[in-house]
Amino acid sequence: MMYDTCRFWGDSWMFLIGIKHKNIYEVPHDVSKPYIFLSNHISYMDIPVMMKAIRRQNFRILGKSELGRIPVFGFIYKNAAVSVDRNNPENRTRSVLTLKSIIRKQISVFICPEGTFNVTHKPLKEFYNGAFKIAIETQTPIKPILFLDTYDRLNYTSIFSLSPGRSRAVFLEETSTAGLSISDTTLLKEKIYRQMHEGLIKYKASWIQPPESS
Repeated sequence: MMYDTCRFWGDSWMFLIGIKHKNIYEVPHDVSKPYIFLSNHISYMDIPVMMKAIRRQNFRILGKSELGRIPVFGFIYKNAAVSVDRNNPENRTRSVLTLKSIIRKQISVFICPEGTFNVTHKPLKEFYNGAFKIAIETQTPIKPILFLDTYDRLNYTSIFSLSPGRSRAVFLEETSTAGLSISDTTLLKEKIYRQMHEGLIKYKASWIQPPESS
């Protein structure tokens, strides 16, 4: 019920401010089974776009605990997301156990492996290991998603940068974790990083800037 409420909020709010969303499926996926969805993270707009991107599956978001302090939204967030405080080892461990129990119930989870906003003007910042360890330990396939326009709709530098326009989420090919062991974590992380990195360049994500020449 909470996620239905969030989807209704996302649909209504984005319609009212003039944002038109489109899902692009490079490779469709089986909505009847759980996935670990991974996306790039570059804007507060990523949250409503999650609600627009995943429509026919139950899922839970792993998000930063500090978002729970926001008035009104914080109440919904705390009841809809698995929160994590990356500076608290006990909290991180508890969040991982919660995510594993959710997956065992055949419910997908949504994680931003960069952990926080990418402010580098590169396609992606470095990934944390956590999502990939969970995927291997639960033998759950990974489905990467690219959010191409959230940076332009609401820039991370200011909440007053909100602007109407298009929104696109691109679903890339899934990666199976069947038969992988925890020793394969780095290889799996590098594979998904490369896949998403190349995808963002292919679709010409607007925040990407060429490296400065020396």
